[in-house]
Amino acid sequence: MQLNRTVYKFLKWNVVLMALLAGLLLGGCDNTGRSQPPPRVPEVAVVTVQPQKVVLTTELPGRTSAFRVAEIRPQVNGLIQKRLFTEGSDVKAGQALYQIDPAPFQAALDNARAALGRAEASLSAIRLRVERYQELLAVKAVSRQDYDDAAAALKQTEADIEYWKAIVKTARINLGYARITAPISGRIGRSSVTEGAIVTGYQPVALATIQQLDPIYVDVPQSTTEVLRLKRRLEGGHLDQNGASQKKVKLILEDGTAYSLEGTLQFRGVTVDPTTGSVILRVVFPNPNGVLLPGMFAWAVMKEGVDEQAILVPQQSVPRNPKGNPFALIVDAEGKVAQRMLTLDRAIGDKWLVLVGLAPGDRVIVEGIQKVKPGMSVKVVPFEAGKKENGGEYKNTAGSTAESN
Repeated sequence: MQLNRTVYKFLKWNVVLMALLAGLLLGGCDNTGRSQPPPRVPEVAVVTVQPQKVVLTTELPGRTSAFRVAEIRPQVNGLIQKRLFTEGSDVKAGQALYQIDPAPFQAALDNARAALGRAEASLSAIRLRVERYQELLAVKAVSRQDYDDAAAALKQTEADIEYWKAIVKTARINLGYARITAPISGRIGRSSVTEGAIVTGYQPVALATIQQLDPIYVDVPQSTTEVLRLKRRLEGGHLDQNGASQKKVKLILEDGTAYSLEGTLQFRGVTVDPTTGSVILRVVFPNPNGVLLPGMFAWAVMKEGVDEQAILVPQQSVPRNPKGNPFALIVDAEGKVAQRMLTLDRAIGDKWLVLVGLAPGDRVIVEGIQKVKPGMSVKVVPFEAGKKENGGEYKNTAGSTAESN
């Protein structure tokens, strides 16, 4: 029994001594540094900021409207005898559309002509009578009263002639109104009346509507916020709006396809709609094939101007602080990380357009942001930037606004 206890104590102390020895050996490796590798310098991918020329555009929603609209209404009362057009067809200016029964107007014209002829027939006899009375009055063969009556009758007949000439003209005009013609060229819609309908002059309900579709308008609302932002950028010298192509506008249709022809900005409204806080931009587009119809929704790609020194950085290189303000981490000349607060204008594809905070030549960290902090030394490798979109033209989609810190 005593031997077993002695053996047990011996083995126990051997285990303790071996553990202490192992700890001393490990501690010796830590002190010499041969088993611990040196701390690694974080590796980050950077893009070097280079200013570039960018054509800035804005996509704004709009709707098409006819270039000219004519509502066809009768100018006289009558019975519709014929409809002389095909609904939905193209008509020319001056083309007959409706025929109102002309019989009453023809009768009124004939009556006026007859009355005019009667007045003209009596004119010569009355004029000769006045001349004879004037000669006889000189020798006192007729009284002064007879001469005055004859002269008054002459003036009355002359006035009757002028009156009936006006009546004849009016009757001729009304007869012409019995044939309703197209005031403009364009596409005519459905007819609201058929043969046999009674119509009245200048009635509130149009018989049909003609719309000129080539060219066609696109009315685009632009918020006053966008107007003021653009004005500030122009005044600050960030944009150049010179050039004849500045007023050229592209159009994207409802199905996402681009319209083949460019439009021209005609005018910018000066009155703000209080319900929407926007002004109207009117663009004229050629429409020879009738692709655009009134009331269609479309996106107008408006040119804002050219930024000759635009600074673009990948969106992934711009995180935000807890307050939501954007910033970027750059690598300075000593290879250390520094933080820059940014003022952003808009998202352009997968990049941000930076207004304030970066300068040409700055190396912006794109990958490895999570591994570094300001003041740390880093190893720099190049980052392969994505390609430009839309052939170097960048757009600002509706609803996106400039962001700032």
